[in-house]
Amino acid sequence: MLSQVLSNIPEAFSLFFTPDNIGWCLLGSVLGMIFGAIPGLTATTAVALFTPMTFLMPFEASMSFLLGIYAAGYYSGSIPAILLKTPGAPGNAATVMEGYPMALSGRAGEALGASIVSSCFGGILAALALMFFAPLLSLIALRFGQAEYFAAAVLGLVCVAMVSGKSLLKGIVSATVGMLLGTVGMDPIVGTARFTFGNINMLSGIALIPALVALFAVSEVLDKADSLGKNVIEVAQVNKIMPKLSVFVKAKWTLLRGTVIGLLIGILPGTGPTIPSWLSYTETRRTSKHPERFGKGEVEGVMASEVANNAVPGGALIPLLTLGVPGDSVTAVILAALMIQGLAPGPLFIAEHYNLFDVILWALVAANVFMLAMGLLGARLFPLILKVPTKIILPLITVLAVIGGYASNNSIFDVKMLAVLGIIGYVMQKFEFPIPPVVLGLILGPIAEPNLRRALISSQMDPSIFITRPISAGLLILAVVLALFVLPRMLRQTNTDLPYENNNVSK
Repeated sequence: MLSQVLSNIPEAFSLFFTPDNIGWCLLGSVLGMIFGAIPGLTATTAVALFTPMTFLMPFEASMSFLLGIYAAGYYSGSIPAILLKTPGAPGNAATVMEGYPMALSGRAGEALGASIVSSCFGGILAALALMFFAPLLSLIALRFGQAEYFAAAVLGLVCVAMVSGKSLLKGIVSATVGMLLGTVGMDPIVGTARFTFGNINMLSGIALIPALVALFAVSEVLDKADSLGKNVIEVAQVNKIMPKLSVFVKAKWTLLRGTVIGLLIGILPGTGPTIPSWLSYTETRRTSKHPERFGKGEVEGVMASEVANNAVPGGALIPLLTLGVPGDSVTAVILAALMIQGLAPGPLFIAEHYNLFDVILWALVAANVFMLAMGLLGARLFPLILKVPTKIILPLITVLAVIGGYASNNSIFDVKMLAVLGIIGYVMQKFEFPIPPVVLGLILGPIAEPNLRRALISSQMDPSIFITRPISAGLLILAVVLALFVLPRMLRQTNTDLPYENNNVSK
């Protein structure tokens, strides 16, 4: 399978590099840059908001567009982190530790340059890793049955702890809400209606696209509207851009280590960029010959955070394309985009569509190149993006959200569901219940439940099937190991602040 992928690269190159696809990738990168640069309006919000636009687009154009948003959105959250002391997304929070002190000392341009080059390096290297690792994992996934899919879903649900924020309990509650939402509709085994309240529109369950748009976009609109005019922050000025080449050469091991950290943790279902960016930053600080420089504007700290942050997309796409399990909240939305195209990610996806898989690789590489060009050329314009009045942006997002919710099934009911779930998401945010676990529960719950029941039925209700099958047992052991190592740490952090909060950095 790997040989097919490699031999098909030239054909996929010609299939991807057309004026339409390049244009869509560039547009996606611009939108991702804008959404990521506005605190709170993350890459996930942008991808969820614009996925309905891909309904009638060819596969190559839709993936170019969405992956452009994905890559650029993950990077551009570092822009407000450096200029405003406010990370655009949790994955950019570690960048504040060194980026903002650099901006205060008149080195904002240098910090932005280090951030964009590191992000591009991590993104392209992770895309190459995707090319080699995904086909190999897909071969293993061909042996997946009900027990293995249940075990993979359990592993993803255990990883919810990593996106639970300060409170593990609230993260578990959020994931439970998502799983409960996933039970609405027809029972997957016996076909009876569940939690539909007699409404025939709910027999097919809660539509994924309206749910994603509501939870990520509508809830953010309501949250931002609630805080209009409350936070006015001076934007740091951008002067010299880009550190010297010798700075990057000196930090080569930091860049490689951060890429590996972002890639490996990104492969774990549901983890996202927050954990790897902090881990890469703290590891770089720990191994530095001059740890006393950290916290005062050390450029290597910016590189460590951002290279890991942008290596995550390459890693997160691996479980999505080989198992059908999203690696983070953005790939959860991309899963819906692939389904819109009539494609079902899973063990056979690469074998049956290796040309399309190569297109995804080229799109991810091109998105990182566009991101690099825009990051370098637009560094002096970023303060202007941050000064766009929120009262102008929010109505535009609301209109796009309603259109997207309606377009998924041409249903007014979905628009009503959009409003209800948006309000639920807003209330959860106000009480500091994280939204990503809701989405992961909504996606992983319908994978775990039917596969658990079918596996037990096929084994005549013998639960040992989950530990006698090697792959299933391995995944469950990995889930237990993660629980033993990660959950105690999360429990200790439940009543303590995250590092960037201890430094008075706004969320």
